[in-house]
Amino acid sequence: MKVVGVETFGGPEALAVHEVPEPHAGSGTVRIRVQAFAVNPTDTGVRAGQRDSSEASPPYVPGMDAAGVIDEVGDGVEGWQVGDQVMAMALPLSEHGGAYVEHLVAPVGSFTRIPAGLSIEEAATVPMNGLTALQILARSGLSTGDTLAVTGAAGLLGNYVVQLSKQRGITVIADAAPKDEDLVRSLGPDHLVRRGDGFAAAVRGIVPDGVDALADAAVQRDEVVEAVRDGGFFADVRGWEGNGARGIRFERIMVFSEYTSFDLLEELRQAVEDGVLVPRVAEVLPAERASEAHERLEAGGTRGRFVLTW
Repeated sequence: MKVVGVETFGGPEALAVHEVPEPHAGSGTVRIRVQAFAVNPTDTGVRAGQRDSSEASPPYVPGMDAAGVIDEVGDGVEGWQVGDQVMAMALPLSEHGGAYVEHLVAPVGSFTRIPAGLSIEEAATVPMNGLTALQILARSGLSTGDTLAVTGAAGLLGNYVVQLSKQRGITVIADAAPKDEDLVRSLGPDHLVRRGDGFAAAVRGIVPDGVDALADAAVQRDEVVEAVRDGGFFADVRGWEGNGARGIRFERIMVFSEYTSFDLLEELRQAVEDGVLVPRVAEVLPAERASEAHERLEAGGTRGRFVLTW
């Protein structure tokens, strides 16, 4: 089968299409004929060699989001059959590998049905970012009426955090650059503040004691910690352990642990069908243009996800 990956870690130009042996479903797994896969910031880290690859061999295949059709069902799998359309989370550099593949072997729990009315391409943007957003909210312990600030609200993860937070009755303060104000406002936050310098001060202007929690989807870290109240919660999505300020609880959000969180995938499916969660595709490109997608993603300013198709 064809995969998109790298023989040697490097920049976007290192990505190429490779031929590898075709995998098959085994006990407790299905095989998905992948039709679309999303390009996420985590994929660039895999491509560049920033993740542990000691248990993998080249070509190293990125990708954590896939959507397609089940074409094999392994022993012991119940409730799924050939022809089911599904969206799945994948784990690069692990046993079953990343999502930039023609066929993905997926353990039960790592996939669910595509939401009704959603295209294959849109569905490919839901699992990983959606699970990340749900993990942030679970770790935060926020409930109705609590306050949450979101940096990077215009990005897809930020979109999902805002939308799922509003579903829970949380008061949301979201950032936006001028060009993104309409997009972010459409997500339904309670307050909008200017992205960048002055974010923390602007948040404190709304909540003088600081918000109960902050989801730092823009990875601004020290620059925005002051927005959080003493003893509050700070979610980082890139492994930062925090600066120890004012008793704030710093949590490293690691979506890999949600690999087989079927109940959460079902929650995301329902949220999409209910109109709570709105997937956003920036552009659909053929898989052979993965290098271009990575280059454009790393250049910044993308709204939604590039989705690659076979």
